[in-house]
Amino acid sequence: MTKSPLTLYLAAPRGFCAGVDRAIKIVEMAIEKWGAPVYVRHEIVHNKFVVDGLRAKGAVFVEELDECPDDRPVIFSAHGVPKAIPAEAERRQMIYVDATCPLVSKVHIEAERHAERGLQIIMIGHRGHPETIGTMGQLPEGEVLLVETVADVARIAVRDPERLAFVTQTTLSVDDTRDIVAALQARFPQIVGPHKEDICYATTNRQEAVKAVAPKSDALLVVGAPNSSNSRRLVEVAAKAGCSYAQLVQRAEDIDWRALDGIATVAVSAGASAPELLVNEVIDAFRTRFDVTVEVVETAVEHVEFKVPRVLRQPA
Repeated sequence: MTKSPLTLYLAAPRGFCAGVDRAIKIVEMAIEKWGAPVYVRHEIVHNKFVVDGLRAKGAVFVEELDECPDDRPVIFSAHGVPKAIPAEAERRQMIYVDATCPLVSKVHIEAERHAERGLQIIMIGHRGHPETIGTMGQLPEGEVLLVETVADVARIAVRDPERLAFVTQTTLSVDDTRDIVAALQARFPQIVGPHKEDICYATTNRQEAVKAVAPKSDALLVVGAPNSSNSRRLVEVAAKAGCSYAQLVQRAEDIDWRALDGIATVAVSAGASAPELLVNEVIDAFRTRFDVTVEVVETAVEHVEFKVPRVLRQPA
């Protein structure tokens, strides 16, 4: 049977960012240094394949610190944690390694500096997301207020409209956040913003690459987990950029082939916590059904690398 021709646009950059790369390395090096088990509070990154791989090597994933024994190392996820968590680990004299992405830590430091100047902070983010919980948890309750939408900006009750600053979750949609920032600045003209954009380079780059491929694709698939904020934003960006069928898939087995019947062009991207192995799996699945021509569409080149914490670079 002759296979139908298909052009597959591979968005670049895609997949692992420097923060995710570093976080995975931290877990692997901790197991190497201290032996198994090493405990990890919350999924180290939002990807089941990655988490299962680390579990097989000796990582034990828990939701809360009280599930960890005092005598085993614990690692905090790339999304960041409230200040109370490392304080509790110190009180229990635990060995802990903080795998918080340095770009998330930058937002934490920013929030603290604003607070030192007596400013109340408004955070643009998703309620319940670990990164939002971690950032809001850097300061006492009430010092950081959360907005998710432009509508929230109109409703928010602040202490002093002239003493405000804002920060953002690093994995948001650049376009949606722009609208919320504009609404904040319109309502609170004195509000202080970050020195440099909080949305991280990797989120921005992946969204730009998706914008480049979406308009010329019959369908666009984002390889990523349903609880990955940056992956879900890529699907939204693709739909807004003109792709009529944009879907999130964890693995090749999740592809709805009936929905792709009769397509001639498809684009593939991946969230910042999705390994390239899973992207290749999706490409191979297309190759079994179509006569595939792959075209890489590159909108940026990334050279960012973050060092692992010193404690892991020292001998045990």
